[in-house]
Amino acid sequence: MKKLTIVLLVSMALFGCGQKFVPESVPDAADQVQRVEPLSWWAGMRTPLQLLIQGPEIAGLELRVEGGGMKLTKLTPAENPNFIFADMEVDANAAEGIRYLVFSKEGKDLFKYPYLIRRRREGSSARKSFSSADMIYLLMPDRFSNGNPANDDQYPDKVYGDGSARAWTVPQMKETSDRSSALSRHGGDLQGIIDHLDYIAELGATAIWSTPLLLDNQKRESYHGYACSDYYHTDPRFGDNALYCDFVEKAHGKGLKVIMDIVTNHCGTEHWWMKDMPFRDWIHTFPEHVQMNALFSVYMDPAAAPDDRMRQESGWFVPSMPDMNLDNPYLLKYFQQWAVWWVEYADLDGLRVDTYPYNEPGPMSQWCKALTDEYPNLNIVGECWDAVVPQLAYWQKDNPNKNGFNSNLPSIMDFPLRDAMITALCEDEVWWSEGMTRIYSILAQDFVYKDLSNMMIFFANHDHPRTGDIFGGDPRKMKLALTMLATLRGIPQLYYGDEMMFMESSRSSHDGSKRIDFPGGWEGDAEDLFTEEGRAGNPQAAELHDYAARLFNWRKECPVIWNGSTIHYLSRRNEGARNITDNTYAYYRYDDSDAVFVYINNATSERKLDWTRYSGFLSGASEGTDVLTGESVTLSDATVVPAKTALVVEFKR
Repeated sequence: MKKLTIVLLVSMALFGCGQKFVPESVPDAADQVQRVEPLSWWAGMRTPLQLLIQGPEIAGLELRVEGGGMKLTKLTPAENPNFIFADMEVDANAAEGIRYLVFSKEGKDLFKYPYLIRRRREGSSARKSFSSADMIYLLMPDRFSNGNPANDDQYPDKVYGDGSARAWTVPQMKETSDRSSALSRHGGDLQGIIDHLDYIAELGATAIWSTPLLLDNQKRESYHGYACSDYYHTDPRFGDNALYCDFVEKAHGKGLKVIMDIVTNHCGTEHWWMKDMPFRDWIHTFPEHVQMNALFSVYMDPAAAPDDRMRQESGWFVPSMPDMNLDNPYLLKYFQQWAVWWVEYADLDGLRVDTYPYNEPGPMSQWCKALTDEYPNLNIVGECWDAVVPQLAYWQKDNPNKNGFNSNLPSIMDFPLRDAMITALCEDEVWWSEGMTRIYSILAQDFVYKDLSNMMIFFANHDHPRTGDIFGGDPRKMKLALTMLATLRGIPQLYYGDEMMFMESSRSSHDGSKRIDFPGGWEGDAEDLFTEEGRAGNPQAAELHDYAARLFNWRKECPVIWNGSTIHYLSRRNEGARNITDNTYAYYRYDDSDAVFVYINNATSERKLDWTRYSGFLSGASEGTDVLTGESVTLSDATVVPAKTALVVEFKR
């Protein structure tokens, strides 16, 4: 997004009915107005505009709007006299430019605050979003690449533009960078992501999900961004709002969508409003700390004890993350507008919501509806970390829940499938329900889900141990995981570095050690895995990278994988008098014209295809194209698939 140049014209037609307002006649607000959020707005939005305005004793003042095309419809003081909430009406055809919030007392104008109204991008409300046609690359910016070492430690001697009519002074950062510590900031930033957009695109990704980039000013472990200190400003150690928009624009230029990671359940203890809250019930408060219980079943369990549900809804995630109270209608409106603002301002392609079931379900359903009312095609994926299929299905939009609850959340993360994939690939000696049968059994429950195409599938993210460590460094298992990720139903998400089987740099077993730096992202790194030349010095990384790139670039051009149906085959073999699983898994993704056959051999020895059985689905066809080699192949009962390898073959039906 190009920066908007604002020219203030005293005599412009914007101020032209009746007596003209002369901006210079009223002093600018200095410390009298500390915040106005949202920072700016647009003509033609469906979402009603309600401004949060903070300033010393501001509730005792009168307010009017000067400039035309925007008017005050309601003014509500908060419990705290330092806050007011101003409902505004913006004309659909309002011209782009500055309006003034003019504060007065007893008929005397005291000061003014400039507020920017913009025109929307053409087609903004109809924007497309991420879907099963995409592969999402998840990265943690602090650990991806340090494109601008000068911003590693940022102090308030710099002023940034922030997307409003005013500039933003950077606050004092409480944590400095220390790359030697796994729990400290390492310096990765937005410029580092921009510098490696080609790498991400060439891997076959079509979307980027970055963990939060907003200000997190916690004293410790602020690198992950999940303890927000300011919902409208990019953390200066990553860049600023203008650079974030530049990142989105450049990503779009590479064919990459951008998904913003947001947190509605909690903020950080260093958030600015923790020192001055509009209402006492802005957050959930208790006489002493109450820990959430991570018991999602309380929402659907008719026998759940009320205090169990209370802990789930209102308990704090951790002591450093205050739990927000979305039952407060002003906070709910604040979060609805905040999400809409970022989608519109930065031209986003979707949202990912952290810790979704920790929020109050009813208000979050309203939150989702507000977003999709503004953007009917917008996809929102929620982190519903539940290993039980029916309990996970409860959170997807339009699921037929017996209690009538509808989340309005389009997409959910498929944790049951993730657990089955990881467990199965680590099992060599298997019994009836083990090994690859686990995946069959999970997918056999797909009838429970409302929308299979909107399941986000993955085998790891930033909250899991590194898959390479789980697999014991076995690249064969990683290839099997990558194959399933590329070919199963849903929206695949790949965690940065898993395309080369990154492993933890230590065994300290905390989140920081899992979130390792991408080699080559820092000046002076011993190896650079972003480049083909750098990967040449690490043959295993190069082989895995190329394997992943072949799969995901093929997937980009394979609609039958995005939209096709699935038929899968239970695998059994006789061993003496016993009939046991042979630790393989076969399935087709198909539509009326095409079919892709996938065979996963997770056994410790080679397997011959039971092609007589599998080919029945193709009416006996046997000639296809091997996706991994590009060569023509003829499958038969004599076809041998080596241990711990996969076969992916395309057929015309």
